[in-house]
Amino acid sequence: MAIQLNAEIRKVAGKGAARAVRKNQNIPAVIYGEKKEPVSIELNGHEFNMLLGQPSLRTKLFEITTSNGKEDAMLMDIQYHPVSDKVVHVDFKRINVKEPVHVVVPVEVINTESSKGLKLGGVLNFAVRKVALIGLVSDMPEKITIDLSDVTIGDTIHGSDLVLPEGIKLGLHMADLAFATIGGKMPEEADAKQQAAAPAAAAPAKK
Repeated sequence: MAIQLNAEIRKVAGKGAARAVRKNQNIPAVIYGEKKEPVSIELNGHEFNMLLGQPSLRTKLFEITTSNGKEDAMLMDIQYHPVSDKVVHVDFKRINVKEPVHVVVPVEVINTESSKGLKLGGVLNFAVRKVALIGLVSDMPEKITIDLSDVTIGDTIHGSDLVLPEGIKLGLHMADLAFATIGGKMPEEADAKQQAAAPAAAAPAKK
């Protein structure tokens, strides 16, 4: 479901106009893309800041209503003040909801407590924590999970092993990346090496 936003058209652009918007506790923003002219808008500061608590906003569809009508868009960038950390500007990009979009989402490992490899003393190397995906925004997940339950020592989860929602594909070069590995030695290997390294028992002294 799209996030609904109401916005005012800003008739005057520029730094001075943006400062005036922020002085009123609102946020200057822009909508661009789809071969149309960019539109400068003003967001309700309180309403937008409330949205910041939602996860994965950059994977969501925004439906922005202005006096010009409705715009389907995705959140592309949020600029923050370097000292106060307040939002000072927001960029939205228009999209065609019937065409695939390119989105980067977080990757999360689950079931570490029941992982075969970790129970055997293996060490998790979680190397790639974001994945590029392609698909319709309505099908786009907030995150991708890697289930470690049946992953054992020596196993590697590549991009091609990730479980994706129907209609979603990996972005370019994602399939061959090693997202997570459980390193270490199987117990029997460790025991064998330990025994091989142990000094031979001293031969009994001759009488």
